[in-house]
Amino acid sequence: MNKRQVIFFILFILQAAGLHAQDSTLTPAGEKRKTGWTFGTLPVLSYNTDMGLRYGWLVNFYDYGKGHAYPFYDHSIYLEASRTTKGGGIYQIQVDSRKLLKGWRTMLDAGLFTEQGLDFFGFNGYQAWYNPAFIQPGDPAYISRVFYRIHRNMYHISLSAYKSFFIPSFRWFAGIEYSHILIHTVDIHSLNKGLSGAEELPDTFLLYDHYVAWGIIRPSEKNGGDNTLIKTGVIYDTRNEEANPSGGVWSELQLLGAPSFLCSHPSYLRLAFTHRQYVSLVPEKLSFAGRISWQGKLLGQMPFYMLPFIYNTVPNYTRDGLGGYATLRGIMRNRIAGEDYVYGNLEIRWKFFRTLLWKQNLYLALSAFADGGMVTRPYSLNAAAVPEEYRSWISYRPETLHVAFGGGLRIALNNNFIVAVDTGVPLNPQDGKTGVYIFLGWLF
Repeated sequence: MNKRQVIFFILFILQAAGLHAQDSTLTPAGEKRKTGWTFGTLPVLSYNTDMGLRYGWLVNFYDYGKGHAYPFYDHSIYLEASRTTKGGGIYQIQVDSRKLLKGWRTMLDAGLFTEQGLDFFGFNGYQAWYNPAFIQPGDPAYISRVFYRIHRNMYHISLSAYKSFFIPSFRWFAGIEYSHILIHTVDIHSLNKGLSGAEELPDTFLLYDHYVAWGIIRPSEKNGGDNTLIKTGVIYDTRNEEANPSGGVWSELQLLGAPSFLCSHPSYLRLAFTHRQYVSLVPEKLSFAGRISWQGKLLGQMPFYMLPFIYNTVPNYTRDGLGGYATLRGIMRNRIAGEDYVYGNLEIRWKFFRTLLWKQNLYLALSAFADGGMVTRPYSLNAAAVPEEYRSWISYRPETLHVAFGGGLRIALNNNFIVAVDTGVPLNPQDGKTGVYIFLGWLF
């Protein structure tokens, strides 16, 4: 992102938010205390040879009410609609409210996600061999640019409610989450539309096709299915703010059950524990943020298509993939998939510029981070039908810690609408090369 693009983003979100934002008194940090409704908005625009042009829009509305709790909001509504010229798309709504039901915080997350090239590297981290030559045109070992991809359509809806008890910082929650997932091999014919010659993808077996043929992916799971999770747990939260805390802790323990009578597969039970710590190093300028999470199966049998999901509580949401912008920046999305896993993040955040522009609170921040994670209990594989010459694909080397380092930039409007640009570099080539991500918010 060059200087002109950064300036464009700043001016764009300021102009958009200025249409309805109101203000009154100053906060202790010298910012305008926002009241009423405001919003931030951005275009979605990217291009990939295989997936085509992605275009669309996202907008996040915030209601600060009378502003007494600013920067905490009363209501947040996030909308995104984007698609690609070759048929992929994201259509999503997220609603987070502290006022809809008195004494409760409620959350809705619903969406349709169509991915023609979702990352799929197999199971159990480094045990699954990643060979970049397989996806590099011109290399003697080249197979296909989409060799490590699958096609997935997912319909998802989640409802949850949170309530304090004993003390305000201690809460319990309950919720339900339903996903209808359709999976098949990549549609080569669709992706080859508009391509010719060497750009065309060959019609060949991909990694997913091999896993199905060998029986590693069960026949009953190969095309996806229905999954319903019943969730409950407790949260201890003493953060001084949500969007970018500089003090306090945020810990949660979740129990997630998928009963067979609400799913298309056998029952299973998972446990997820996450702890986050925030420390102010220089007041209002420099802070440290750390996160450690363990998520694992307690009992039952999980379908392969549910392995990558990461579970968090509001205002974070269920995420897809250990690897990628939401978990391990710089490491390829879904690179780490197993029954149990642990991951963590260490980050230094520096607000180097803060101002009031067009009655909007604006700050710029830089960050430096280290991310890491690994499978702690592998997904059980039936490898009886795997030919000897392919054994290294599923038992390449023992699993160890996957690590990446990087940095990022944040452009924040009224503390909550935050445009993020992060770049991460993995230490091991088995985890990919450099990852560049543009998204909203701080990671945690």
